[in-house]
Amino acid sequence: MSLEQTINQDIKAAMIAKDNARLRGLRAVKAAILLAKTEKGHTEELTDDAEIKVLQKLVKQRKESGEIYKQQNREDLYAIEFEEQQVIEEYLPKQLDRDAVEAVIKDIIAKVGASSVKDMGKVMGAANQQLAGQADGRTISEVVKSLLS
Repeated sequence: MSLEQTINQDIKAAMIAKDNARLRGLRAVKAAILLAKTEKGHTEELTDDAEIKVLQKLVKQRKESGEIYKQQNREDLYAIEFEEQQVIEEYLPKQLDRDAVEAVIKDIIAKVGASSVKDMGKVMGAANQQLAGQADGRTISEVVKSLLS
C-alpha cells in the first residue's frame, strides 16, 4: 500500500475518532503529496525517496515554525506545530541518533579517504545518499564538520 493510500485511510480513522491534531497533520501530508505529484516533471506516482523527502520537508517546517513560536512565547501555536510534527514523523523511517550517524559517517570518511574540511563535499554527498530518511541534513552536516576539523 502506498503512503498516499495509508494517509487517506488514516484521515478517515482520525475523522471518526474526532482527533483534530492527527487530522491536521495528516491533511498537511496529503496536501504536500498532491503538490509533489502535480509539480512539473513528476510522474503519476511518487517514489519512496520522493515521499520521504516530502515528509522530511514538512517536519523541518514544523520544527522551524515551532522554534519561532517558542521564542515569541506563543505556547499555543507551538503546541499545534509540535502535534503535527509528531504525526508526520510517524510516517518517516526511524531516525538514527547522533552516535549512530557519527559511526556511519566515520565509515564513509574512511571509504572516501577524506582528511580535511576541504573534502566535506565528497563526504556530505555520500552521507546524504546513505542516510537518506534516517537523519536530517543539519545533523549530518554538524557531524561531518566535527569529524573533519
